[in-house]
Amino acid sequence: MPYVASVMVGDPVRGQEAISHWQQIAGWTVMATAPFLGASVDKLGRRKGWLALVVGLMVPMIAALWWAKPDGSGLPVMAVMLLAMLVNVLFAYSEVLHNSLLIRAAGLEGAHKASGLALALGNLLSVFALAFTAWAFALPGKVHWSWVPAAPLFGLDPASHEPERVVALMAAGLLALGALPLFLFTPDAPRTGIPMLKAWRDGAGELLSMIRTVRRYRDAVLYLASRMLFVDGMNAVLFFIGIYAVGVMKWGALEMLAYGILLSIFAALGGLVGRMLDEKLGPKTALRIEIAMAMLGLIAFLGMAPDRILFFWPYDAAAHAPLWNGPVFRYLPDVIFVLIGFSNAIFISGQYASSRTMLTRITPPEQTGAFFGVYALSGVATSWLAPTLVNIGTRVTKSQQGGFVMIVGLLGVGLGVLSLVRGGGRRSAASA
Repeated sequence: MPYVASVMVGDPVRGQEAISHWQQIAGWTVMATAPFLGASVDKLGRRKGWLALVVGLMVPMIAALWWAKPDGSGLPVMAVMLLAMLVNVLFAYSEVLHNSLLIRAAGLEGAHKASGLALALGNLLSVFALAFTAWAFALPGKVHWSWVPAAPLFGLDPASHEPERVVALMAAGLLALGALPLFLFTPDAPRTGIPMLKAWRDGAGELLSMIRTVRRYRDAVLYLASRMLFVDGMNAVLFFIGIYAVGVMKWGALEMLAYGILLSIFAALGGLVGRMLDEKLGPKTALRIEIAMAMLGLIAFLGMAPDRILFFWPYDAAAHAPLWNGPVFRYLPDVIFVLIGFSNAIFISGQYASSRTMLTRITPPEQTGAFFGVYALSGVATSWLAPTLVNIGTRVTKSQQGGFVMIVGLLGVGLGVLSLVRGGGRRSAASA
C-alpha cells in the first residue's frame, strides 16, 4: 500500500484517502458476514474444504498485484484496491476457520502455547522474508557491500518498481507453502451432515443467543464495547503507518523494508511485555498502559517530519552530518521516528495478548463459550470505523496527520470506556 499511495496514486495524501475508503468497504463486508461464519463454523463440520477455498482464492489475488505497474499498463489503481479489499475480507474468513481448528490441533491445555508459538514464528518468518527482500532486491545498486549483489536478483528492473512489486509474488508463495502443513498434518472436525443453509441459519440463532447471554453482564458489555474501539484503532495504526511514513518522512522502499524488519522483532517482544504486565499489574491496568502508550506514540508521530522533531525542534539536515554512513535512517528525525515505532510495536502487540486475558478476568467460567463468541464478533463489528475516520480526517484536513488524529481520538474513547469496567485484576472472576 505505501507503493500504491506514493507511486501509483502519486500523492500519499490522496493515496491514504483512497485506501482508507476501500478499507471501509472491506470492514463493512467483514462486519456483515464474518460473525455468522464464526457462529456457524461448528455446524459446518469439516473446515478444511472451506479453508482451502479461501486460501485458493487469496493466493492468485495476492500474486496478481505483481501487475500493479507504475505506468498504468498493468492493473489500474481501482483494480488494485479491489483486489486488496477482497484479500482483506478473505483473510478475515481464514482467521475464523483456522482459529476454529486450534483446539483440535493442539488440545485445550496446549492451545495458548501453540497460539503464542505461531505468532512468534510468524514474526520470525517476517524478519527473514523482509531481510531476504532487502538483500536480493532493495539494497543492490544502492550500497557497495561485498555480500550484497551488484544488481537486483532475477534481473528485476528498479525503474519499473519491480523490486517493490515482487513482494506480491513472494507473499502469495509463502501463503501457499505455509498453508500446506495445516492441510496435510492437522486434524479436521468430523462431518456433521448438516446442510450449509441450515448451518448458517442455526449459527445465526446461536449468535443472537450469545449476545443475549452476554448483555446481562454490565462489565463484560462495557469491556467488549471498549475493545471494539481500541482494537480497531490499533489495527488502523498497523495498516496505515507505512503509508504515513512514505508520505510524511519521505521514505522509500529500502527504508520501509528495514522498518518492517525492526518492527517485527519488537512486535515479538510485545507479547512478552503484555504477559509480564498481566502478571504484575492485572490485564486491565496492562491494557490501560498499552493503549495510553500507543496514543502517546501516535501523538509523537504527528510531530515528526524530516525537518522537525516532536513538534518543537526544527532540524536542518544540511546543517548536520549524518549519524552514520549506512543506506537508511541517516538523520536524527528518521531515527526518532523508528524509536517511536519500536514503542508502538511493543505496546500494540502487548495489547493483543492482554485483551484475551482481560475477558477471562471479568466473566464467569461457565459462560466462557458465549463470551468468547461475542469477543470474536467485537473484533470485526467495527472494523469499518477506523478506516472511515481516517478517510474523513484525511479528506477534511487534506493531510495524512489529520487521518491519524482521528485514530488517537478512537483510542482515547476506547480507553475511557475501559476505565468504567470493574474487575480485571490479577485474579480471575472464579478465584475472586
